[in-house]
Amino acid sequence: MNQEAIIQQTVTFVKQSLADAEGGHDWWHIQRVWKLAKHIALSEEVNLFVVELGALLHDIADSKFYDGDEEVGPRKASVFLMELKVEKSIVQHVVNIISNISFKGGKEEQQFRSKELDVIQDADRLDALGAIGIARTFNYGGFKNNEIYNPNIPPNLDMSKEEYKKGDTPTLNHFYEKLLLLKDRMNTQTGKALAIHRHQFMENFLAEFYREWDGEA
Repeated sequence: MNQEAIIQQTVTFVKQSLADAEGGHDWWHIQRVWKLAKHIALSEEVNLFVVELGALLHDIADSKFYDGDEEVGPRKASVFLMELKVEKSIVQHVVNIISNISFKGGKEEQQFRSKELDVIQDADRLDALGAIGIARTFNYGGFKNNEIYNPNIPPNLDMSKEEYKKGDTPTLNHFYEKLLLLKDRMNTQTGKALAIHRHQFMENFLAEFYREWDGEA
């Protein structure tokens, strides 16, 4: 099977696997990250096949929907790619990407690096910023039945990985615990440039949110 056919098989697999996914982690999220990753890859020396597979499979089984089990996604992707007889080195690279792409909170150090991961990670982080990022954040907060905002519960900027994974604090706190930190954690020049506008959009949103929360006309 050639690479184009494998990509199309992967698209079909992901669409089927995420048919009932929460709105912020569904096929449309994957499609946006896939498109962004291909755009960023134009300016980077990377294996585009790995970038596409990694982008398409990066959230095939997000641990937050599997009781925090971080092995489900890599395992599911590996089984799928091996069934398509994808070269083992590529399968391992994609598995490493899936295992290391996520922002885990706390002081967790990323255990694997590659240019392909850098590209996909930037694409994934960009989808957590800007208007889409705001929509996804409140969608997930509603999914978890979290408060929108509680001024008596400040953001925890020093939380552990376990506290971050629990994710039951007011939704607005997530902006400070993750989203506003992403601009300075981008890997590629393209990713850094694209993050600036999306970051500022969120800053403007927060300023407006607080004005309205305080009842200003």
